[in-house]
Amino acid sequence: MGKKSRAKKERKVEKLIVFLCTANVCRSPMAEKLFEEGLARSGSKQNIKVFSAGISAMDGDKASDNSIIACEEIGLDLSEHRSAALTRPIVENASAIFCMTESHRALLHMYFELPEDAPIFLMREFTEGGNKELTDPYGQNLEVYRACRDGMKESIPSLLNWVEKNL
Repeated sequence: MGKKSRAKKERKVEKLIVFLCTANVCRSPMAEKLFEEGLARSGSKQNIKVFSAGISAMDGDKASDNSIIACEEIGLDLSEHRSAALTRPIVENASAIFCMTESHRALLHMYFELPEDAPIFLMREFTEGGNKELTDPYGQNLEVYRACRDGMKESIPSLLNWVEKNL
């Protein structure tokens, strides 16, 4: 098989990108929608499925009201989101997992006994400057949610670049 056809075949294999937070009702649902939008705008030819989950989530909870509002303000719809708990099959099938904080990454390694080189990163890991962690806005005012959303939005180009080069 030639180089071009092998590369074309590899792009067709579905890759799973997972965004992870605590309860999957604030940060990771916003991150999922922001990344999906960025991916669509990038024109990437890769077959990528985007999913979000929580390290200690209850299945079926709606996104928080302020997450829904913060996304509506930029044209993204979170109204149909339902939370999902992180499971071993999700972790094993993920091509990359993007966490909100170092504690999420540490818990992932602890709960699932993953190798040190597992593709687990902070969402802002590849972003120049600023805080690398996205703190939990849960229960806070809309301004805090907007700031969290904007911190995520700022990281999307660097994530898309990493995905394009590494997956």
